[in-house]
Amino acid sequence: MKSNHQPAAQARERTALFARRTGSRQLEEADMAEEVIGGYKLLKHMWTGQTSQLWEVVEPSSGRHFAMKLLLPERVHDPVHRNFLFHEAEVGKELAHPNIIRIVKVDRSANNPFIVMEYFPAGNLRLRIMHKEFDFLREKGHDILKQVATGLAFMHAKGWVHRDVKADNILVASSGDVRIIDFALAQRIPTGLAKFFRRREKPAGTRSYMSPEQIRGQPLDGRADMYSFGAMCYEMVTGRPPFRAATAQELLAKHLTEKPVSPR
Repeated sequence: MKSNHQPAAQARERTALFARRTGSRQLEEADMAEEVIGGYKLLKHMWTGQTSQLWEVVEPSSGRHFAMKLLLPERVHDPVHRNFLFHEAEVGKELAHPNIIRIVKVDRSANNPFIVMEYFPAGNLRLRIMHKEFDFLREKGHDILKQVATGLAFMHAKGWVHRDVKADNILVASSGDVRIIDFALAQRIPTGLAKFFRRREKPAGTRSYMSPEQIRGQPLDGRADMYSFGAMCYEMVTGRPPFRAATAQELLAKHLTEKPVSPR
């Protein structure tokens, strides 16, 4: 008798393809719920990005809840996105700090790679800014920024620069507790002669927050993150990033040549 069992990765890919044809992301999410991947049961879809999905999962053997980051089916075999996922996991595993999301497990399987991390049920700082939660930000703002700065200082002390500090990558709970996330672009801080012989790189990051040295492709250290942190602070106070422009190149040029308007 032919088995009707289908591996989770194949079922997910089939459902995703059908969902794309019908334009139904909800169908894909509903079909995946209750699947078991790598020993974790998928419970609730949290978000879908350009390359991955995040799910609340439970480990049946312990009853503990975690978050699982899965590559989308069309990205599973893309070496670039696989490497970003694995790099994010490896960096995160080095950074045991209360204000940095904790990475629990990484699975490098060919058909269904994923990372499992601490479950921290909170939206990001960007959402709180967009929703104009001014009372919350006034009350918790100082503590939020202190936690972000402390987490970044720990990351720098461990020899890493984040390279994508922004409100989207700061989870903030209603209590004001903070977790820094997303280490896909994180890079080792060069030391010794490596600072002078490192090749100039293509700029990477988010344009509204990139430091001048990041834009120029120069070797980076924690000061680059502090520039981005400052841009995020500006946005938290004013509701907008420090620079806006009609084109990407114009925006980058403003970081190099202009000063932002005072938030006062």
